[in-house]
This record gives sequence, C-alpha cells and structure tokens, in this order.
Amino acid sequence: MTDDLQKPAAPVAKDWIMAIAPYVPGKSKADDGREVVKLSSNENPFGTAEPVRAAFRSAADCLERYPDSAAVELREAIAQRHGLDPARIIYGTGSDEVLHMAAGTFAGAGDEIIFMRYGFSVYPIATRRVGAVPVEVADKDYATDVDAILAHVTDRTRLVFLANPNNPTGTYTPRAEIARLHAGLPPHVLLVLDQAYSEYLDAEDDDGGLELARTAPNVLVTRTFSKIFGLAAGRVGWGYASADVIDAMHRIRQPFSFPIASSRAAVAALEAQDFVEKSRAHNSEWRAWFETEIGALGNKGLRAVPSKANFSLVLFEGETSAETAYKGLMDAGYIVRWLPGQDLPNALRITIGTPEDMKGLVAALRRIVGA
Repeated sequence: MTDDLQKPAAPVAKDWIMAIAPYVPGKSKADDGREVVKLSSNENPFGTAEPVRAAFRSAADCLERYPDSAAVELREAIAQRHGLDPARIIYGTGSDEVLHMAAGTFAGAGDEIIFMRYGFSVYPIATRRVGAVPVEVADKDYATDVDAILAHVTDRTRLVFLANPNNPTGTYTPRAEIARLHAGLPPHVLLVLDQAYSEYLDAEDDDGGLELARTAPNVLVTRTFSKIFGLAAGRVGWGYASADVIDAMHRIRQPFSFPIASSRAAVAALEAQDFVEKSRAHNSEWRAWFETEIGALGNKGLRAVPSKANFSLVLFEGETSAETAYKGLMDAGYIVRWLPGQDLPNALRITIGTPEDMKGLVAALRRIVGA
C-alpha cells in the first residue's frame, strides 16, 4: 500500500476539538421568525448611553486605519476608573477572548481546568480547545462549593474558572469564600475570577477580586462592557493580573482585538456613570419584583434561584415543565433561555427587562402554569 493510500481522505480535527459542544447563543426571534421581546441574552434593556453611541459613530472617519494594538487609551481609562496599573491590563473581543487566552497560555494537553457545574458554557470550550481536561465540580444548590473545588485540585490542575456572579445561575460567592478558595490553591494554579456581572452588585458585595489581583501572582480578574454598559455588539472585554501573567497572555493575543469604534465607545461608557447607576438601580428593583412574583407561584412548582446578576434562573419543579413554559412564552411574544445543553432542562434563565417586559412576561407565565 502506498503512502498516498494511507493518508486520510480529508483533514481530521483533533479529538479534543470534536469533543467540544459548540456555544449556543440566545435566540433573537421566535421559531416562526416573529420579532419578540428578547430576554435571552442578558442585554441591557436601556440599550446604550447616547454619548457612547456618539463615540462609536465618531470612528466612521478612520475606517482605513488599524486600531491601536496596545489599546493605550482604553487601558488608561480602565485603570483610572478602578485604580489599577494600566500595564497590567489585557483586552480582547469580549471577556470570552480573555478567558480563552488564559486557558491557552497556562494549560495544554493533559492538564486540568476546574469549573463549577452550571458554570459559564465558555469554560469547557476554552478547556477542550487547548487539549486540557475539564473537571466539572458539583454545585451547592446551584451555587459555588469552595470545598468541592479544593478537593478536586491535583498536580495537573492549571486553572480554576469561577464566575461571580455566576452565569447562568446568578449565584454569588462572598468575599470571604473567594479569599478562602485562593488561599487553598497551590501557587501554580491560576484563579480566574470572571466578573462579567460585577457592576450589578451593590458596593458591599465586592468579592475582593481586583484587590487580590493587585497583590497575588496567580489571580486573573476578567470583566466586560457587554452587560451593564450596553456594548454587547462592541465586543470589548479586559482582564487584570500580575505583570508576569499579563506578559505571558500577550504572547497569544490577537494584535488588533477590536475596532477603533469599540474602543472609543468603551472609554465613553466608563464616563457614563449616570447610565450605569440607572441600570443598576432598575435591575435591583425589578429583579426583586420578579423573584417575588415567582415566589408567589411556588404552589405551581416554580422557584427562582437567588440572583445578584441581571437575570434570574427559574426552576420548574411542578407539573409545568421548563420546555412547556419556554414554548408558551415564545408564543406569547417573549424569548428566554432554556438550558438543556447545560444540564438544566428544568430551568429558564430570564433577563431582567423593562417594567413592561417583566409585567407582560409574568402575566403570560401565570397563564401557562394555570395560576
């Protein structure tokens, strides 16, 4: 048999790549193509602050120019807002890219990366992409179990991914537990604190992640402009860690991560604090209202997992299934997130929308469950 006959008939992907379950985004339209109220992707119901839109539009006169690969203006604006060293800030197309860079820099074939069951779906993708072994740790009533994480650390562990607040459950890990987790990790393990929803927290709920990252050599904090700032389409994320960690990650970073328009918009968004405060206050009020309404449907088997994010995870533990409610809400004009692919076939993740959105959705949900 010749060498030509022994060759594969087509390119063959690596086994660990084919083991990836592709990311499935929230739907924007009903299955029949109807425009509906979108409460599936945790977007800001107020959209984007007008000065931010203006900053984005201002880049139309320089489309022929490559963006600043060092993102100096953006890094300095982030650093000024949070009291950080701009040289220790990395950036990417959403915090997703920063998470992928962390895995790609510090883990490889045969290494292990730990994350919680019901964690952000990018974690297993980033893990398998580099040939590492995903280690999924059991939750504690949908929340992070620090003891379970520490019990699964081995000599092969390279990273721990932890979202706080967590997506898709909305649960929050307090500062003391984050500190205890970090203290229990060996120095060779990078703790990645994914704070995509941190701006929705009250000041007293700060988990201390940035403070840890200022001094600890093995902590990376990631954040995004996609949520409270209303820049999901801009794809701007960032991370903060020790100089050594950031230097290593820069070696695999895309040289022109996001366009000039996105960078300008992100800088303007940091100044639009009135918009941020308005968004936070609205979310706090209507998330509490929504969870109270779900609590009133407890006799129908509904339960809301206590959330600190801009969404609530609603569990269906009675006669009405989450799938039935998902389809019924879509028929009523509301798209939410049903999560069988994340081992949550009994749950819907529902973004906190406008008052009209929430009132209409609850009324539809009451009809669906027969309340």
